[in-house]
Amino acid sequence: MTEPQPLTPLIQRVTQRVRAFDRRRPLVWDVLVTALYVLAALVDASGGWRNTAPDTDVPDWLIFLMSVGFSVPLLWRRRHPMAALAVMVAMGLVSNWSGAMLQAALIQMAVLFNVALRLPLRTLGWAGLMMTTPLVVGTIRYPADSWDQRIIPNLWAYALVALLGIAVRSRQDYTRALVERARQLEVERDQQAQLATAAERTRIAREMHDIIGHNLSVITGLADGGSYAAAKSPERAAQALEAIGTTSRQALSELRRLLDVLRDDAPAAAERSPQPALTDLARLIDGVRAAGLPVHSTVSGHPDSVAAGRQLTVYRVVQEALTNTLKHGGPEATATVEVSYADEGVTVTVTDTGRGGPQPSPDGGGRDRGRDRGQGRGLTGMRERTSLYDGTLEAGPLPHATGGWRVHLHLPKDTEKP
Repeated sequence: MTEPQPLTPLIQRVTQRVRAFDRRRPLVWDVLVTALYVLAALVDASGGWRNTAPDTDVPDWLIFLMSVGFSVPLLWRRRHPMAALAVMVAMGLVSNWSGAMLQAALIQMAVLFNVALRLPLRTLGWAGLMMTTPLVVGTIRYPADSWDQRIIPNLWAYALVALLGIAVRSRQDYTRALVERARQLEVERDQQAQLATAAERTRIAREMHDIIGHNLSVITGLADGGSYAAAKSPERAAQALEAIGTTSRQALSELRRLLDVLRDDAPAAAERSPQPALTDLARLIDGVRAAGLPVHSTVSGHPDSVAAGRQLTVYRVVQEALTNTLKHGGPEATATVEVSYADEGVTVTVTDTGRGGPQPSPDGGGRDRGRDRGQGRGLTGMRERTSLYDGTLEAGPLPHATGGWRVHLHLPKDTEKP
């Protein structure tokens, strides 16, 4: 057996369906409500009005006309509430002056509710004054009852209906505000998702550039050296081929780790190997040396207090600088890597003696000597990584020299508590 439905949810569902129908076909609902009140007014006009009328000799045709005048204007209560109320007030003046004092005059309160619901609140004062005028006329015309018995109860009824309309209006405004706020939150959520997607794409492109660009440059250098040594020194050619294989496997491993993270079907299978850190700089430099670029490195201090993200930034900047030297420095180029760990942060300087590429541009920043032609993704990636940690990056030709390039990185100390 199914449990009986609670009454409150049932009423809410019915109310929502009625409102939805009213929004789709408002004219149908207006006609139904108006027809109900017209029927009630005509039933009272058939003779019941004489029970409360001071004068029962009012012609039937006038009673019928006033009954229709009190009920039919309900059809425009939502589109033109003040016009409908004006017609009803006119019928009220005739009803109270003639002595019929039809009970159908109470239908005015339905229009008053719509005035409070849809029009500016200052209009309520004019609506109340209009509805009070027939009461005063009837009291003066037929003073059998005291004015407080005829006017005060009706004024209280008008006030309660107006307050009800204001309460419903406030509720609707509050609901609309919540809906609008929810819509804005959805828009902001979508925008945040788009920004996060764009940032992730940039990060992936930066990582793939660093991995592929560096390792391919090393492989190219090893392949060129191996081809030169193949005829005279087969052993060195074999060593070059072995280094090419090692570098290729390392590149594939890093790419597989990066791409596995992007897989939606098997996120648990993604490799959890750590990203390169400062302890891997020696292996990086050895690989560049094996590719044919002499590199001299000096390290001062200890990297123990440097966070993992900052270590990766330092590693990638050194990797990119050495890769550019391999690609554009020329056959006689050498490189120097200086890394310093101090209390104020980590500082890295990579210089080379390469002589290839064009001269600096007049904008002061210098061109990349052919490095990262087109998109300039390498230097852009280094600057993006540096800006994540409020660091500074300088890249350009060496001053007062016919060649050479310098990359200087400084990352301030991480002040955030872990």
